[in-house]
Amino acid sequence: MARALRNKATPAPELPPAPDPRADELREKLAEAREVVAEREEAEAAETPVDEVEAPGEDIAARRKKVHAHGHAVAGEMRRRASKKAKPEGE
Repeated sequence: MARALRNKATPAPELPPAPDPRADELREKLAEAREVVAEREEAEAAETPVDEVEAPGEDIAARRKKVHAHGHAVAGEMRRRASKKAKPEGE
């Protein structure tokens, strides 16, 4: 009985794992990913968060009105040019 216990009690020595060539590739990819995250966080730090943006004032409303009027004028000009091309020149 003592012999049976002695044979079971001796574990096999653990060998250090062999170096995996893919490990270096993964370390490089992780380093690149960390750099990208750092760059993104740096870029986002310069932006104004949505909850801190001021409500649009009359400046925005005036700008929208001006852009709408300009778009309406351009659309009218495009319609006039299209109708001239559709009609024969003799008419």
